[in-house]
Amino acid sequence: MSDQDDSPPQDEKNEEPQSPASGSENSGADTAEQQPEVNPFEQAGRNPLGGSGGTGGAGTAHAARRTFAPGRAERTYEIRGDGQVFEGNYFIGQFGPDSSPPVVQGSVPQEALKHLADVYCEASGYHRMKQLLRTDGLLVLCGESGSGRKATALALLSELADNQVTRLDPSHAVHEISEQMIEAGAGHLLELPPDDGRREPERRRGETHTEPRRPSRLSELHLDRFSELLRKSHAYGVVLVESGDLADRLLRGRYGMYCPPAPAEEVLHRHLRVLLKGEPDGALDSARALAVRTDVTEALGLDELRPREAARLADHLARRQKDELSDEQLLDDCATFVRAQARAWFAGADRPGTLPEALPTLSAAAFRIAVAVFNGSAYSLTAEAAELLAWELAVTLDPEQPVGRRLFGTHAEIRPMVARSVLEDGEIDLGDTRVPMRAIRFQGEGLATAVLREVWHGYHNVRGPMARWLRILCDDPRPEVWVRASIAAGVLCSWDWIYGFGELVRPMAALDNPVPQMAAATALAEAARDAKVQPAVKSLVKEWAKSDDDALLATAVLAHGYVLPAGSVGASLDALVSVVRRQDDDVDVLGTASFSVMRLLASAEPETVTGRLSEWLKDGRRRLANLVLISMIGTLTMRTTYLWGLTEVPELEPYDAQPLLIALLATRPHLTPELAALLRHTLATARAGETALDELGSMLRRASRNEEALRLVCGFLPLLAQQRRDRDRLRSLLEDLVRDRDRPLNKAAASRMWDAVGEGADR
Repeated sequence: MSDQDDSPPQDEKNEEPQSPASGSENSGADTAEQQPEVNPFEQAGRNPLGGSGGTGGAGTAHAARRTFAPGRAERTYEIRGDGQVFEGNYFIGQFGPDSSPPVVQGSVPQEALKHLADVYCEASGYHRMKQLLRTDGLLVLCGESGSGRKATALALLSELADNQVTRLDPSHAVHEISEQMIEAGAGHLLELPPDDGRREPERRRGETHTEPRRPSRLSELHLDRFSELLRKSHAYGVVLVESGDLADRLLRGRYGMYCPPAPAEEVLHRHLRVLLKGEPDGALDSARALAVRTDVTEALGLDELRPREAARLADHLARRQKDELSDEQLLDDCATFVRAQARAWFAGADRPGTLPEALPTLSAAAFRIAVAVFNGSAYSLTAEAAELLAWELAVTLDPEQPVGRRLFGTHAEIRPMVARSVLEDGEIDLGDTRVPMRAIRFQGEGLATAVLREVWHGYHNVRGPMARWLRILCDDPRPEVWVRASIAAGVLCSWDWIYGFGELVRPMAALDNPVPQMAAATALAEAARDAKVQPAVKSLVKEWAKSDDDALLATAVLAHGYVLPAGSVGASLDALVSVVRRQDDDVDVLGTASFSVMRLLASAEPETVTGRLSEWLKDGRRRLANLVLISMIGTLTMRTTYLWGLTEVPELEPYDAQPLLIALLATRPHLTPELAALLRHTLATARAGETALDELGSMLRRASRNEEALRLVCGFLPLLAQQRRDRDRLRSLLEDLVRDRDRPLNKAAASRMWDAVGEGADR
């Protein structure tokens, strides 16, 4: 090929775009402040969120990969109540689908205690608990709901009181228990509701004052009095307290002990042994094998079952062994476990409906929702987001009541228990590097979706504060915040498009701020995962792409970088071209469109993009050529971490910190000749060549510090140096980089690059 063949077209030489500020309205305005000309190529590769990445872009790939993705296809089932009811290992009774589990009042039936003896699995520390009961007559058992606290309490009391066990009325506080309520020689069980140990005393007849009476807070003094009453009657008592502030305080006293859940596998085995008694040999082993089958564990959606859930699963497995359930029905029943947990968390969470009494339960509800949105992210971000949501819920419940924050409330080591979650070590991607973080995650993949679905569909009045909360988070420049919030917003939109669009997407898209615009685009793309919602998203994005509103136009252009709204990479590129053709070389639109083109290059179909870029150059229209030139310049410095999508491309993940071009050379080697041709054209075009050469120099500097990147670059440079002028340009660049007095290029790396450029003459 001759030098002439490789030169740019005549009409491209020495052309400079007209400045957007050089219109006729500015001519002759001698005294007016002159606006600087904006060169679109100098801004090539910019992230719409700011700079070459900015605080709004760094680490967005990491944030998107770790987020929950409940918008994908999922099974939705109604809870069936047709079965046995257990509290931990303790059998309560039967109840139908239209009724609630019965509450046992007074003496616990002997048959229930007998059944408990057959299935109970001792919790760790059982003998220590029994010794404390014998010494003090009173024990406070703390633990999570469903952890088997009640079963352990009944087993202890049954053993020490010769099967004479009474359940005390939970509407009475500990300090209200009188000597007449104590049964000599018997065991007494009192389960405190999860209200932080506070009780609002009933008013006596004749009280006329309007000041609220101060609730009583459970203390060691109350427990000492209760212990004395029990010991006088040679009786025993166990108080059950759910994990939280009160439990944390009582565990430091003389009566408190933590009741860890018994191993779920052992609880399951004991219940199956009883339920399958009389069945053919092998039924027990078959049921246990079924419990660990992949489809069953995936349907459950929980990492570890609690004893109550293990007992419930045993009932389903036994019924399957008896052919009372089909495989499909078994999976349907297993899928209700996470929904049952979510329903239990939010049922009446605003009781009693006034602040500050309802604030503890509102805070717990807000924390659970925040964990659903930030599942796997930093605990500090999750906790702060939960406080913001708690404030929104509180002012919605009582707009006139001032709301503050407890400074030393629930400890960080205890708070995750409220949301069935755990703290663990993790890392946050900052683009150039990763830093340690303390992460929080649900103990089950199915909980995030179940929580959001329960709140969004079950409690309409919560939608308003949730929408306001998500919009606030989507305006946060930190990617670990706005990415999570925008994906959650997209999932909610897919569940109710009309409401979600009006309350979430449209308000964010209309803001003159790139971060909420990007969040709105992300939400639209996430909503488009749903095949039934995708046509509505596609129509909306098409309408916004023709809008005179710059904010809506930018949101539409950004949305097409995700593929999902248009349905395919080709359709997304067509939409971007349509926008660019209608614009008069608008720098902002070109920059935003090029960002979406690069995002599509980082998708699973880069071949479609490179092919289309070549076609646009052959088209001959300046606007399309500019889009190609800006996009190619961007690939030289735009790091792959900024170009995450909502469809997984796992092969790119190891190259997050590398420029997109390096990542493509490493993962898509068959595209190397086409990428070289596009970049060679960019370097040879007068209006873009200088900027492209500067950015190429930046890429070469970065590659010199990484052996794999250096190897890839040395294999790529010969394709850029096929003509003499190309080789001269590249060698001049290398000489300048080596002679740079402030940041000289490593000479060994430069020598390898120099030799690679020389290889281009032999091709």
